[in-house]
Amino acid sequence: MDGDKICDSRSTAYKGGKTFEDCKQEAVRNIQLFSKEIQDTGEISWSRILEIANYDELVYKLSLKFLRLQGYDIGNNKTPRVTRSSKTEPQLP
Repeated sequence: MDGDKICDSRSTAYKGGKTFEDCKQEAVRNIQLFSKEIQDTGEISWSRILEIANYDELVYKLSLKFLRLQGYDIGNNKTPRVTRSSKTEPQLP
């Protein structure tokens, strides 16, 4: 097998030539913005998250994942918004 054809996730380029790690770091930075907006307004829409992620699908999905891990309710296709979970108080990363 040719070494050039092996897929290495550390060097695979995503939107804008970013690596997966770059996308993860961008999503983590965005979580602070999202958390503040959720605290101020009570929710943030999925479309707003996509807009802040600069329409980068990977950053958008990672942002939703990290919000869920922080204890937020990320909604579903019928309620496309992120709100504070009634079960636990979220903690910032």
